[in-house]
Amino acid sequence: MKFLLNLWYKMLCSWRRFVVLCLLFLCCQFMLGIPVAFAGISDDNFEGNVFILYGGNASLVPPKVKLEESLKRDKPTLLIFYIDDSSDCKQYAPVVTRLQAFYGRVVDFIPVSVDTIGLKETYAPTEPGYYYSGVVPQLVVFNQSGDVVLNETGQVPFEKVDDIFRDLFDLLPRSESVELKRRPINEFSSELAE
Repeated sequence: MKFLLNLWYKMLCSWRRFVVLCLLFLCCQFMLGIPVAFAGISDDNFEGNVFILYGGNASLVPPKVKLEESLKRDKPTLLIFYIDDSSDCKQYAPVVTRLQAFYGRVVDFIPVSVDTIGLKETYAPTEPGYYYSGVVPQLVVFNQSGDVVLNETGQVPFEKVDDIFRDLFDLLPRSESVELKRRPINEFSSELAE
């Protein structure tokens, strides 16, 4: 009887060892089979929408209004031309998100992937292709009347666009006003945490 128990114990231990080795082998195969992400904020590789990944802002894409509709409203418009696989656009996405945090309710933000602009001989002034200069990122700011008040390419500083919006909304200059701050997401919880 003792012999049978020893034999049963050895078989059970070797069976467990076999299962553990199989699981370890499968885990190694799984980990080696997962492709490595080759894209990052400082390269020109595609990995998804820049505003979602680098700006942390899924509310920009797709835009809530089209340019034609926005120009008919009495609101300023910020038109942003971008490409998802551009390192400059990836690095600029947080600036656009910051602008939207302060002006998102009073300004129409319209991000336009230049890959979606159809090729035409001419564009109407109500189409994004009319304003695109061939470089990304590009910002075009329209005032409440639909006139262009800023059209610049590259990484336009937050402060420059903020100054334009402050002028459009007749706000105090940054040097004379209190710094804009975001509200806490849950004021009750933040008060308890302090």
